[in-house]
Amino acid sequence: MSSKRGLLFIVSGPSGVGKSTLVARVIARVPGLVYSVSYTTRPQRPTEIEGRDYHFVSRREFERMREAGELIEWAEVYGHLYGRSHAALERELAAGRDVILSIDVQGAAAFRRLPLRSVSIFVLPPSFEVLVERLRARATEHRLSLEQRLAIARQEVQHYRDFDYVIINDRLEEALALLEAIILAERQRRHRMEEEVHAILRTFASGAQARDRTESV
Repeated sequence: MSSKRGLLFIVSGPSGVGKSTLVARVIARVPGLVYSVSYTTRPQRPTEIEGRDYHFVSRREFERMREAGELIEWAEVYGHLYGRSHAALERELAAGRDVILSIDVQGAAAFRRLPLRSVSIFVLPPSFEVLVERLRARATEHRLSLEQRLAIARQEVQHYRDFDYVIINDRLEEALALLEAIILAERQRRHRMEEEVHAILRTFASGAQARDRTESV
């Protein structure tokens, strides 16, 4: 059984850029990748499912979890609280499962301040105009909320330098292929492959010894 610790992938970007869609699609394509479900005080949208998209809790319950130290990170975004369970995330990583999460830029910054190794990916829209169209098409925010999200997006896109990778989500399938490639490449980094490589090298040593014994007979 492998003792390898799981990888943590952080996917971030402005609201409406498509990060949640990318994460959901890549989980369906990449074996051994699980989603870290966060807690939020935001109202549940019609298409969202409790426990799959978010754990929906009251502000009082969220604040209790925060005060009890149960959240590895938390942030207030557009007047709603978001955070992730430290115990749940650690349980997955310790079991060797790779974890991916979709998070706002503020939350991603909080993760980077933690003593936790991660791979961060920033998702950009192809233009500001496209982001406006996507937010309007989503039709889940009233005009004031839309303007607020766009104002924050103008600030958030400046933080792309804080991330390991950047994906421009122009065509979904192309962006999805890039995200999948990043995950697969990170899994093959040399320090991640030491256990497998050492097992292979041992076969070379034992094979050479067996060959020497055969030739000496």
